[in-house]
Amino acid sequence: MFVTSVQVLSEWKKSWLSYSLVYVLSEWMSIPQLKKNAHEKLLKQFRDKKADVLLGTQMVAKGLDFPDVTLVGVITADSALNLPDFRAAEKTFQLLTQVAGRAGRHQLPGEVFVQSYTPDHYSVVHASRHDYSSFVREELKHRRNLHYPPYCRLILVTFSHEQLPVLVRLAENYSATLQGRARQRGWFGNMDRLTSDVLDILGPVASPISRIKNRYRFQCMIKWRGNIDAIGLAQQVADEMAESAQAQKLLISLDVDPQMLM
Repeated sequence: MFVTSVQVLSEWKKSWLSYSLVYVLSEWMSIPQLKKNAHEKLLKQFRDKKADVLLGTQMVAKGLDFPDVTLVGVITADSALNLPDFRAAEKTFQLLTQVAGRAGRHQLPGEVFVQSYTPDHYSVVHASRHDYSSFVREELKHRRNLHYPPYCRLILVTFSHEQLPVLVRLAENYSATLQGRARQRGWFGNMDRLTSDVLDILGPVASPISRIKNRYRFQCMIKWRGNIDAIGLAQQVADEMAESAQAQKLLISLDVDPQMLM
């Protein structure tokens, strides 16, 4: 279950109208009709104590300093844990520690209330204790076991096409060609392999966001470590497919060390 800021606002209006409220939602920032710097004006209104409560999305979690804020609440704090991203725990820990830092920043003490569906998850537990060292130790253990950075590097190869059968066929061709070239070089293998130079390919599979603007999306994840030119090989295979891809209106993109896996 995912609770939006608009739902929180709706519930607020039912029960808490005795407290004045300003709300700053990130989705509003792209609306052309809003006046320039509208969100700065709302934040100033809260800073000047013309409102009792500030409601916002993640954009209010960091970089703000309100001396008299003594209470912070986080709704569905662990929603990011449901994303297909190996950094999900890190992002959750980062968000919770950042938003908790908005309370009690000056003379007055602060309190933080966190609403979570997985309160026993190590990212939530360690964030509640501000225990960075313990979080890092546990997070690195998981990444080592599952072969994710910093224990390897990644390339995200994304394909898109208007027709799903064409997309699947071409994405599978890319993956098979890349795997074959890696085998010829002695690179291909499972990341559990003890050798230092190794490359593995996951996929192709449908992207988490499987369709954008009437184009289907598939992706491959290339993992590698050691002294091998995985980037050059991945680009070489893409270049060899470029003419055919252009003729069939297939789009291919390579993202080295991706920050988003969607």
